[in-house]
Amino acid sequence: MKALRYLACIFLPLLLGAGLAAAGQLWTCGMHPQIIKDKPGNCPICGMKLTPIRANAAKAGGERKVKYYKSTMIPGEVRPAPGKDSMGMDLVPVYAGEDASAENNIQIDAATTQRMNLKTALIGHGPVHREVRTVGTVAYNEQGLRDITTKYEGWIEKLHVNTTWAVVKAGDPLFEIYSPDLYNAQLNYVLALRAEGEKGGPLTRAGLARLQLFDVAAEISDELKRSGEARRTFVFRASADGVVIEKMAVVGQMMKPGERIYRMADLSSVWVQAQIYEKDLPYLRTGQAAMIRTSYGPERKFEGTVQLLLPQVEEQTRTATARIVLPNPDGFLRPGMYVEVSFASQLADDAVLVPDMAVLRSGERNTVFVALDGGFFVPREVKLGGRSEGNLYEVLAGLSAGERVVTSGQFMLDSESQLREAIQKMLKSSGDEPSRNAAPESKGAEAPAAMPAGHRMSGGASAGQSPAAGERKVKYYKSTMMPGETSPTPAKDSMGREMAPVYEDEDPSGGADGHAAPAPRAANDRLADDEARMAAALPPGHPPLDQATLAAFARVQSAPGGQDKTAAGGDACDSCGMSAAAMAAGEPCAHEVFASQKPNSSSAGN
Repeated sequence: MKALRYLACIFLPLLLGAGLAAAGQLWTCGMHPQIIKDKPGNCPICGMKLTPIRANAAKAGGERKVKYYKSTMIPGEVRPAPGKDSMGMDLVPVYAGEDASAENNIQIDAATTQRMNLKTALIGHGPVHREVRTVGTVAYNEQGLRDITTKYEGWIEKLHVNTTWAVVKAGDPLFEIYSPDLYNAQLNYVLALRAEGEKGGPLTRAGLARLQLFDVAAEISDELKRSGEARRTFVFRASADGVVIEKMAVVGQMMKPGERIYRMADLSSVWVQAQIYEKDLPYLRTGQAAMIRTSYGPERKFEGTVQLLLPQVEEQTRTATARIVLPNPDGFLRPGMYVEVSFASQLADDAVLVPDMAVLRSGERNTVFVALDGGFFVPREVKLGGRSEGNLYEVLAGLSAGERVVTSGQFMLDSESQLREAIQKMLKSSGDEPSRNAAPESKGAEAPAAMPAGHRMSGGASAGQSPAAGERKVKYYKSTMMPGETSPTPAKDSMGREMAPVYEDEDPSGGADGHAAPAPRAANDRLADDEARMAAALPPGHPPLDQATLAAFARVQSAPGGQDKTAAGGDACDSCGMSAAAMAAGEPCAHEVFASQKPNSSSAGN
C-alpha cells in the first residue's frame, strides 16, 4: 500500500505536467523534479528557484529526441538513460538540436546578485570624442635665434654685455672694437669728402658704400661727415631685443670676420615640443588645436595649434614630436619647462558606447556579459573601436543601444561561463556521432540518440551488465585501473572497481591502454593460473604445493561459504592452505616458521 502511494506521488505530478505542457511554459525544481508549476517561483521543499522545463519548447510536429542525460551538479557526468548521478541527483535530458548557446546562459536570483555585488549599466550612444594627453617641453623658437658677428678683423677693447642671460634691447651697446680695416675705411671716406666737397663725387660714394658693407650705421657716417675725423674704436649695438644665451668673447680677444661673439634668442615667441606615442598619432594632424597647462604655480592655460608633426619617431622613446608655437609676451614660459598638453578630436558623430569596466579582455577577444530578463546573464563577444571620453569605448559590432551589461562582478560570471564552455566543447567533441560507450538499446524503450565520446558513465549502467540477445558479444572483462588484469566473467578488479566489457568486434590489438586482448581460457588453464598465483603468494622457503592442496584450494574458491577446511582436514593451515598430511609428514608450516622468527628478526634489526 505504501509503495502504491509512493508511486502515485511520483507519477501523478509528471502526468499533470504533461497535461499542462500544451498550455504554456512549466517550471520545475532541479533538486525535486516532481515539483512542477505553471509559473516561476521557489520550490516548496528546498526553497530553490524554479527553472523552466525545456521540454515544453518542443515543436508541435512531434517530441524532441533525447541525445543523452547529464548531471546538474557534476559537470561532464552523462549517461545514455535516465537515472541518478553519483551524488544521487536526477539526471536531466539534453535534446537533439537544442540551442547550444543557451548552455552558456547563467541564471542568478536577485539575492545572490546582490551578494555578488553585480552592477549593470545601459548601453548608450553618442559622439566619440578622443582626448590625447601628453607632456611637452618649452624650447626656443628657432626663428628668433641670431648670432652677433663682425665682417672685419679687430680686437675687443670693452664689453658692455659681459654675462650670459642678460636681457638686451634694440640699440643697446654690446662691445667696443678696434679694427684697422674699419679705421682705414673711415679715413678714405673723410678724405673723399674733403676732396670732392659736400656734394660728393665717385670717391665719396665709394667710401660710403664700403662703410655700409661693414654694417656701419647711418648715424656713424653722418657724424663722420660733420666732424671730418675718423674714430679709433667702434661701438657695436644690438639690432633687436633678446636674451644673451651664449657669450664667446672676452676683453682683449682678437675677433676674425664671421667669428661668433654672442648668441641671442627672442623669447617673445616659444615652441612647445609635445611627445606623442605611436598609438596616438592617427588622432593628430597639422593645424589641430592644442591646450597647454603649466605644471607649477597657479595653473595657466595657453591655446595654440600644431604647426608641424615631425615625420620621425624616436627609437628610444618610440614617440613623435608635435611642434606648437605659443606667444610669450610676458616671458612666463621659459625654455626647458615641462607643460601638460592635450589634444581634442572627434572620431565619430554618433556611435554605440560601452563602459570600459564592462569589457573583459583576454588578449585575443573582448567579452561583455549582457543582463537579460529573469536573472539570466549571457556572455557576448564585441568588437571595439576608439576610446572616447568618460571611459567609454566605441562598439563596432556585438551590442546595440538599450541593452544592459554587467559593469561590476563579471569576473565570477566569466569563470562560470568558461567552465560551461569547456564542458560544451567536451560534450561536442564527437559531434552527433554515436559513442562506442553508449549503452545498447533495450526492448520496450527508445535509446538516446547519441552519447558524447570520452565521457564517463554514472553508476546507473554497470560496465559488467550482460548484453541482450542479438547484440555484441562480450569477449572478456578488463580493469580500467590495473592494466593487464582481466576476467572471463563480470567481476571487480583488485582495486574494487567494476571491470569493463571488451566486445569481440573491437580492435584485437587492445583498448585505450594498449594491452593485447587475452582470449578466455578453459578450466585447466584457470587451474594452472591458480597454481601460479598460489606459488607467487607463498613466502620464501615454503615447500612445493601438492595436488591435494591445489584441489582443496579450488574447492574453497568455488564454495559459496568461503574456505572449506574439511576438504584438506580440520588441521589445515588457515593462511596458506597446507594440508594436514603434509604437516604430519614433518614439513613445518612456513607461516609458523615466520611467526617464530619474527621477534628475532625484528630485534636483530633494532
